[in-house]
Amino acid sequence: MDDRVAGALSLPDDWPAHPDLSLALNRMGSFDWDLDSGLMHMDRPALDVFDLRADEYEDRPESLGQRVPADEGVRLDAMVAQALKSGRSNYGAYFRIKRRDGSLRWTHTQGFIRRDGTGRPHRIIGIVRDATQELADSTARQELDLERRRRTSLVDGTTAALAHARTVGDVIEVLKNSQGLAHLGATSLVMGLMEAGRIHLVADGPEDSFVPGTRYTRTDEQYPMSEVVRTLAPRFIESATDFATSYPILWPHISHLGITSAAYLPLIAQARPIGALGLLYSDKDGFTGDERNLLVALGSSIAQSLQRAMLYEQEHDLAEGLQQAMLPRRIPDVPGAQVAVRYRSARLGRDIGGDWYDVIPLPGGRVGAVIGDVQGHDTHAAAVMGQLRIVLRAYAAEGHSPATVMARASVFLHELDTDRFATCTYAEVDLTTGVVQLVRAGHVDPLVRESDGSCRRLPAEGGLPLGLSAEFGRLEYPVSTVELDPGQTLLLFTDGLVELPGADLDEGIQLLTAMVRNGPQDLQRLADRLCEEVDERGGEDDVAVLLLRRKVAHAPQPGGRLQQHVAQSDPEALSSARHMIRAAVRAWGAKARADEVELAADELITNALMHTDGGAIVTIRVLTGPERRLRVDVEDRSSALPRRRDAGEAGVSGRGLMLVDRLADLWGVESRGSGKCVWCEFVIPAHE
Repeated sequence: MDDRVAGALSLPDDWPAHPDLSLALNRMGSFDWDLDSGLMHMDRPALDVFDLRADEYEDRPESLGQRVPADEGVRLDAMVAQALKSGRSNYGAYFRIKRRDGSLRWTHTQGFIRRDGTGRPHRIIGIVRDATQELADSTARQELDLERRRRTSLVDGTTAALAHARTVGDVIEVLKNSQGLAHLGATSLVMGLMEAGRIHLVADGPEDSFVPGTRYTRTDEQYPMSEVVRTLAPRFIESATDFATSYPILWPHISHLGITSAAYLPLIAQARPIGALGLLYSDKDGFTGDERNLLVALGSSIAQSLQRAMLYEQEHDLAEGLQQAMLPRRIPDVPGAQVAVRYRSARLGRDIGGDWYDVIPLPGGRVGAVIGDVQGHDTHAAAVMGQLRIVLRAYAAEGHSPATVMARASVFLHELDTDRFATCTYAEVDLTTGVVQLVRAGHVDPLVRESDGSCRRLPAEGGLPLGLSAEFGRLEYPVSTVELDPGQTLLLFTDGLVELPGADLDEGIQLLTAMVRNGPQDLQRLADRLCEEVDERGGEDDVAVLLLRRKVAHAPQPGGRLQQHVAQSDPEALSSARHMIRAAVRAWGAKARADEVELAADELITNALMHTDGGAIVTIRVLTGPERRLRVDVEDRSSALPRRRDAGEAGVSGRGLMLVDRLADLWGVESRGSGKCVWCEFVIPAHE
């Protein structure tokens, strides 16, 4: 530069600054920019960064325009101006330059601003250097860190998804449906589980990848899954050649898949192998250390989930098997009725319940239908259910009235010394008359479906649940008597059928009523549909269903009977007994003598209630022989025999037995242990 020009511009005495030798050694150039004159000196290394010769540079920033793209120049000018204006003492920036061959390179500059005593900037001394490799290394590190985080997140996400898997099928579904395998680059997977010393292939894909003869393999065979189970160490196959050399038996069958590498992982839980997982790749060569570590971690997570799933399935099968063993092995044929039963177990491991059903053949064309639910969801509930079902069946078969059956079952459950109670409904159905005697112990009301498909709730007064009624000394169970016409269906069910999330029981019963109304006419299909509905809404409780449809009326069998207990001061029970007698007489073809039978029976019942302590047991049945007769028995606990007497003109009592004597063809009294039975018989025509 001309000294006269320099002197005229009054450059600083130390201009240009002499850079430290270490800058050149680190391939950094320096510049000294005098802001007053606009001159900017650049040393040889700095010019090399910009790919300029000395004769191409005119000591001014504008000379760099041929190397700095316009948009980068605008950005740099704005950044320097902002630094000068803001009072900062330095600035730095990365920008691109264009070399002679047209390639773009990243450059880094760092400038230090000098100011006078007033703070005015007058000089910038700085450095420039090539930053292309630095940024490339930084980007590579960022991408590597991102890849590590992505793969770690993949393992965490897969582990979280596996935590919700309950069965082995669920685990396989998570692996196949999650994006995990796609992110890992695997094109297919195989998984085998140990069964009786062999490896059972439980998952493979894609569809054309199955190798015949590998569904079950021994651990000593030359297969990769056998090897990792045998050695308890992962096997990473780096190339197709490695695969073909190591496993010559398997390779010819899968070479068409285009596999370039594979990872086989032993699935180890509690220090023992439970299976193996294989991931196959079609566009990958080898595995990095990070990839191997992540795959091993993934295999460990899958193994833990599989162990939980296998334990769940074993426990659920055991619990469900126990409960199924407690239920009736077969439902007997019931003349005059069509019966359908279903049991749907809960889907929560060992959490099965104590739901049960039973159908009990009784003498005289009658049948007992039971539905119940023991409190709790465990194997203990199932065990209590089994015992309760057996004793309730025994009490019914002994001939006890429905109310007595319930009371005795409650006492039995209380004496079991268990903390469980049970809800139950017991219906004794006379299929000849259609009379149903219904007793409910804390259970949901049943439904009745009409022959035209319409459905209604059947409200029935109930007592306390079994076990609780005995504990609190409230063993009275009211009996509701209704009639089931031919074609009508009685629906008994447990509360799992009507429980809806966020809804009360009434809403559930309304929904069930609508479902039955719109359901199939066939009884078996209707039972299936009810359970399918529970599955569709994800019901988590056990469900037991019993459907009983009365067929067309048929003649009574010899010895057929209906029985009901009538307690003192219980007008409902007395009304129920009258209802039972009236329905039986009509159904058994004695309609011509219906008024006589009903009146005579009413007199005998009234006498027993008025003149004895305790209630009465009323039994009505058809006797066959030379002539067909209908018999009414009224039992009480008094041993004093009744006598017929004249009531007199003004008497209000004493006419009962006289009335019975005139109405009935035969009547009499029999001693029954500590009590007696007053009976009367009526000849009735042959039943058509």
